[in-house]
This record gives sequence, structure tokens and C-alpha cells, in this order.
Amino acid sequence: MLTVTLSSYLTLGALLFAISVAGIFLNRKNVVILLMCIELMLLAANINFVAFSHYLNDTAGQIFVFFILTVAASEAAIGLAILVVLFRNRHTIDVDQLDEMKG
Repeated sequence: MLTVTLSSYLTLGALLFAISVAGIFLNRKNVVILLMCIELMLLAANINFVAFSHYLNDTAGQIFVFFILTVAASEAAIGLAILVVLFRNRHTIDVDQLDEMKG
């Protein structure tokens, strides 16, 4: 039977983090994909927190993950609300066309 070790979780977290960084650098045009990559980056960090918390038999990392998930959920809700307002006003979510600030 295959056992899952700490290095397996850390490898998964590093892989997810690398995918999210690559998504941010490769796709800078769509705001929705940028938000999803930022959320994936936070989830990769959460996997590492939970893995170390389980490995060290300490619940502080798991409690910290709840705070990070709360902040991530509010960040996603605010980001999507701003995105809806931008789409209503500009009729696009292309980052290149949203670079002008007009008051």
C-alpha cells in the first residue's frame, strides 16, 4: 500500500503554486483567470500549512488556514463584484483595455 508522506503534500503544494504563477505570467489579459490563479496560489499555501500542521501535531496551522480561507472568500467576492461593475461600464474584461482611470 502506498503511504502519503509530508514530501508528497509539499510537492503538491509547490506544483499548484508553480501552476498559478505560470498562469499569472502567461495570461495577463483575462481578469477572471487572474483571480482564479491568485486563489489557487492561496490554496497551495494552505495545503502546505495543513501538511506541516499535521506533521508537527499542532493545530495552529489548521486554524491559520481558516483565517486565510475567510480572507480569500471575501477577496473573491469583492473581486468578482468589481469585475461585474467593470463589465457593465466598459463591456469588456480585457486587462489591456482597463488601464485608464477616468474619474
